[in-house]
Formats: sequence, structure tokens, C-alpha cells
Amino acid sequence: MSDAAQPTAAEVRAAAEAVKAALDRHLEAVENRTGEDDPAVYDAFNALAAAAEAYDERLYDRYDEVTPFEIPGADDSLPPYAGPEQPNAVSVLIRRDYAVVESQRLLAQAQRIADLDPDAADRPENAPIVGASVHAALGVLFGEFEPDEIASRHKEFGLAEGDSTLWVSAADELPEPGEWLSAPFDQADPERVVCRFDVSSVFDEEDLVEDLEDLDEES
Repeated sequence: MSDAAQPTAAEVRAAAEAVKAALDRHLEAVENRTGEDDPAVYDAFNALAAAAEAYDERLYDRYDEVTPFEIPGADDSLPPYAGPEQPNAVSVLIRRDYAVVESQRLLAQAQRIADLDPDAADRPENAPIVGASVHAALGVLFGEFEPDEIASRHKEFGLAEGDSTLWVSAADELPEPGEWLSAPFDQADPERVVCRFDVSSVFDEEDLVEDLEDLDEES
């Protein structure tokens, strides 16, 4: 973006003040809600989302910075937030998809990890425990590394990234130990999601389409 098209510092400040005002209106609407589907809360939510998006855009255009939070828009799949205003606990739900694109690399890495196991000395010499099983290799890989490390090193393991999402969901209190282990995702309530962060190549494709449309309009 050219300097001439950038928002002024005053415009960025005004957008920030609009977010503060929208936050106050949203809190007031929540405090005075008349029911679960109070339209005032819904309208205040949408106004807050719009103000936050406008501020984020101006902040980026002016200072090349972004906000550390994301408020789902009105057209997103999540409904308006209806959880506690002051959560005493949070649940972090993460999904990351991978494609196995180099199975031989995956098998080799898994076998290397297995061979470093202290108990490997008790096995017959050169006896593979992974063999040609991608299923076993994935078990070894994800048993050895934290999910974040696999995400940062996925190419080393013959994997290609797909879509991913992270949901931060508010809770009234921390569940009892072992309470949800048998069905860890069944209690995910979209109305209690405080924020979510999605990564997908479709977003890049949408940006490319928009850029091409802009070029067409300018030509």
C-alpha cells in the first residue's frame, strides 16, 4: 500500500476508540440480557466484531501490526458467545490435518526413533518394529514428539500440512480428572468459544481471487 493510501495515526486511534466503545456496549448488553437469544446482545456482538476488524485493518495498514485476538464475524460458523463473562477455566481444542506424502521418509524416521529406545538393545539385531506399517510409524512419531514440534518439523517426517484450527473455550470450572477422557470432544460448545484461529490454504486462494478481481477492475 502506498503512503498516500495509508490511514493516518489519528484514524488508527479513532478505530481503537471505536473498539473500546463497542466493548462497553457489548458488556452492557450482556449484563442486561433478557434471554439466551436477546437481539441486543447479538447486535452488540456484531458491532464489536466489525469495530475490531476495522481497527485491525487500520493498524496493519499504518504500522504493519496486528491484534493478538480474533473475534468471529457474524457470517462465521460460530454462534454469538454465550459463556461466562469471567471464566474460571478454559479448554483448548486443537485439530491439525496432515497428508502422508512420503511414507518411506515417515517409516525411516519412525524406525530411527524406535532404534534409539533404550529397550531396543533387547531386540534381535536389525529387527524392525515399524516395518512397512504407516500406522505403527505414526504411533511412534506422535508418541515421541509434542504436537507443536511435529507441526514445525512435519516435512522431516514426510507429512504435508492440511487445515488446522484452535478453539479456546470458556468453562465455569475445571472438570474432574478423567471426566472427559472417554469422549474428549463431545462437550465442545460453540457458544462458549472465546476465540478461534484457523489456518487453511483456502484463505490464500480467496486472497488471490480478490487480488485478481482488483486487477481486472483496474484494467
